[in-house]
Amino acid sequence: MAFMIPVNYFIVSGGAGGIGSAVSKLLPSLGIVPIVCFNSNAKDAKQLAKETGGFAVQLDMMSEQSISRGISMIENTLEDHDLLLGLILGASPPPDLLPFSKLTQKHFLDQFQVNVTGPHFLLSSLLNKFFRKNKTGQVIGILSNAIGSDSKLPATGMGAYVVAKSSMQSLLAVCSAEYPWLDVTSISPGFTKTKMLEVFDERYIQLIAEKNPISDPEDIAKIIVHKIKTQN
Repeated sequence: MAFMIPVNYFIVSGGAGGIGSAVSKLLPSLGIVPIVCFNSNAKDAKQLAKETGGFAVQLDMMSEQSISRGISMIENTLEDHDLLLGLILGASPPPDLLPFSKLTQKHFLDQFQVNVTGPHFLLSSLLNKFFRKNKTGQVIGILSNAIGSDSKLPATGMGAYVVAKSSMQSLLAVCSAEYPWLDVTSISPGFTKTKMLEVFDERYIQLIAEKNPISDPEDIAKIIVHKIKTQN
């Protein structure tokens, strides 16, 4: 019987987006095949998967049914000798630019479904079906520097987004505490040249750029890929 060389895969949620697509393009340089996950942008996801040697999977983070179908497709596509190395949580809706008192329950629920409850269901399923078997795996969450820090206040005017990203940070921390063998990390980029910038006023973005350079998706992708390279 011929020896089968295992293929190393990495799931990229939001894989057809700005940062996600940049990461997917870099993964092959590490000998890793991207699983390009998308919600509605099927055309770009499939084209990107073709270019990188991977495959595209629809993964609507607001739907457990969609996530379950996506995981089933991944299970059916990977061979027994293949390895799923990890997951990048990159899917995120743009922030709702509203003052605190104008935010509604729906604003919070929409952000939480994509940034917290969807990732929890996805990660729990992957733990049970893939990572727990060999007690190995890597999870990288894409947060935002808008959530602030001990020395910096959170951004204003986008409260639901900030709260949801902060909750993702806590979600990852809890996961790491309960599964110490799982390598869980995150990155908190600032303003990045993606479609998400389209929700902001152009003049506001110009003012931001005058104070701090706006990152290219490729710059963020290199940081993420470096984390993967260091681990593997």
